[in-house]
Amino acid sequence: MATIPPPEGVEPVMPDATPKAPSPLSFPDYRYFWFARFTAVMATMAMVVVIGYQLYDTARTDYGMSIREASFQLGLLGLVQFVPLAILTPVAGWVADRFERRKVAIFANMIDLVIAVLLGWFTWIDGLTLPLLFALAALHGVARVFVGPAMSAIAPNIVPPAVLPRAIAMSSIAWQSASVVGPAAGGLIYAAHPASVYVFAAILLAVSAFTISRVRPVLPPPTEVRRHPLREMADGLQFTWRERFLLGTITLDLFAVILSGATALLPVFARDILQTGSEGLGFLRAAPALGAAVVALGLAFRPIERNVGVKMLWAVAVFGAGTVAFGFSTNFFLSLGLLVLMGAADMFSVFVRGTLIQLNTPDHMRGRVSAVSGLAISASNELGEMRAGTMAAFMGPVGAVVIGGAGAIVVTALWAWLFPELRRARTFAPQFKAGST
Repeated sequence: MATIPPPEGVEPVMPDATPKAPSPLSFPDYRYFWFARFTAVMATMAMVVVIGYQLYDTARTDYGMSIREASFQLGLLGLVQFVPLAILTPVAGWVADRFERRKVAIFANMIDLVIAVLLGWFTWIDGLTLPLLFALAALHGVARVFVGPAMSAIAPNIVPPAVLPRAIAMSSIAWQSASVVGPAAGGLIYAAHPASVYVFAAILLAVSAFTISRVRPVLPPPTEVRRHPLREMADGLQFTWRERFLLGTITLDLFAVILSGATALLPVFARDILQTGSEGLGFLRAAPALGAAVVALGLAFRPIERNVGVKMLWAVAVFGAGTVAFGFSTNFFLSLGLLVLMGAADMFSVFVRGTLIQLNTPDHMRGRVSAVSGLAISASNELGEMRAGTMAAFMGPVGAVVIGGAGAIVVTALWAWLFPELRRARTFAPQFKAGST
């Protein structure tokens, strides 16, 4: 049928060429994925906050260590969790690209469940020692190194590309809201009955493993040529190194958080500076996640689309400035507010970085590049804890936090100069070279 032209002088009404993408939660597989992520993170965050407090309290009470000596033990805790990450990350990325990704995530969750049961038992019988806590923390690091790349690589396979930015924001809501509830619940449950927090974590990990099993199988992408596993592991590192955009994005987080990470010293601030005990520590650990959850919720409904690189750089700088202010604070509520601000800034950076990495990585490389990114994130957290604990042993916890936050601001400025690709990133449009392997 012929189209009737509009009257002269009247502009034709064109249909919307870019209809709004559906919500990620409209996909059943994504709903299962979201809930599995939420329950697993809630469990692990509850465990992490209690392990740190138990280690610091054990060092102070049972071993008679000073504040600085016990702070150094917290630094060692970060180191023992980093070692398995550094060794196994290439293996974990290769596994995520060669095996069914759901099963990898379920296996890692079950390792964490066993750790929770062991910690609960030794807490119940009052048999915790520093060597035992270090050993179980290292096993926890092994579980995390495998679950990270597998879960990160699942999301792009269960939603369309147009939905992925919102899916990443929604996934961040799962992570951050669980990071609010988990530490707060862990601190309160531990104060009421120490061993019960690990029962709570074990149940949540079992629920997470069951829920992720409900997602349809996420098979690894086919490859035309099978190569030696060691060569394929190296490919992920080489791809990240060649793509300066990815390299700058990943290393910005690595060095900024190594310098500005203050979470390792929160047990020190809770017990001996702010004097709030394990209950206060739970709220301190939850505060950054609260700020992050609010930002993630906003980004899920209205994700940013323009000048994404500059905004990421500013967010990291704000995170560093908030760290400096937190180090000087001696008021519990002011410290909570600063941690909320730091979490909000970090979430903004995480959203931009996560979306850029996923959309700038071809699917057959996502597991390995996610592993490299996960190593950088974990290295920044664990090595940041070691840096903070070591510096606190020499100059006290306040000096360690303040100097670290200032260093993060310097790194942000330096990376804006070294990697102009970050400043020039206007949108999330893929920038990797066609045919990269």
